[in-house]
Order: sequence, then structure tokens, then C-alpha cells
Amino acid sequence: MGIQPATTSDLPLLLRFIRELAEYERLADQVTATEEGLRTALFGGEPVAHAVIGYAGDEPAGFALFFFTFSTFVGKPGLYLEDLYVRPEFRRQGLGRQLLVHLARLAIARGCGRMEWSVLDWNEPALRVYRSIGAQPMSDWTVQRLTGPALETLAATA
Repeated sequence: MGIQPATTSDLPLLLRFIRELAEYERLADQVTATEEGLRTALFGGEPVAHAVIGYAGDEPAGFALFFFTFSTFVGKPGLYLEDLYVRPEFRRQGLGRQLLVHLARLAIARGCGRMEWSVLDWNEPALRVYRSIGAQPMSDWTVQRLTGPALETLAATA
């Protein structure tokens, strides 16, 4: 198993992984991502996110997509893991953990004070992995989201 940074030639694979993840999370109807949108976000003039591909031998087996944040309280950048996915046939072989280790090392190298992500509350296999590495739930925080018409309405407010 190995981990490599994604390249533009990986865009079809990344989109396939994203769709498989959405299917697993029962959110397939919410995927509107395109290869061109991913190209701009990951490899455009000002990339806003990064991706790595995890391999089992020569076979692409999963991915992680992440970006950097900043914590005013910590006074340091943070790494936010947007998505981590391992194909079902490659699960329970340590690839998910390897992806997390890779990102933790990257976070340390970039001077990050923390690494964060969200997980669906019903995803027990993922929760077990996260607990096994020492991750703690942020039970006193809730995620807030502004999207679509609500985002546009707020942006248009004088």
C-alpha cells in the first residue's frame, strides 16, 4: 500500500470515488461535482483543496481530500479532512489509517495545531477507527451550513 498526491490524470478516479462515497453515505443525490470543478479546485491557479490517492499494490483503493484552515484560538493553521474513502473490498487492511497517518504527518510538517473532520453519526466502522487513533467528538459544537438560495440571499443583503 502506498499514498500518492492526486494529479490531473486522477480526476475521473476522484470523481468516481466521490460518487461511491456519496452512495455509501446515502447522499448520492447531492453530488453535483464535475471533473472540471475538481480540476479548478485542486489544480487551478489558486488551489483550495488537495487530494491523495491510497493504493493497494497498483490498484487505487481510496482517497482523502483535505484543505487548510486557521484557528484564531490556537493561532495556527489546521488541516480539515473533507472526505476519506476506502473502497469496500480494501477495507480492514489499514489503508484508512494510513491515509490518516499521512495527513497527520502533513499537518505536523505544515505547523498545524489540529486536524479535524466530520463523520456521520451512524457510521460506526469509521467512528471505531477514529476512536482507535485518539480522535475526540466535539459534542458541544454543531455544524452549520449555508447553501443554495439561503447563501445567495445573504450575499445579496445590503
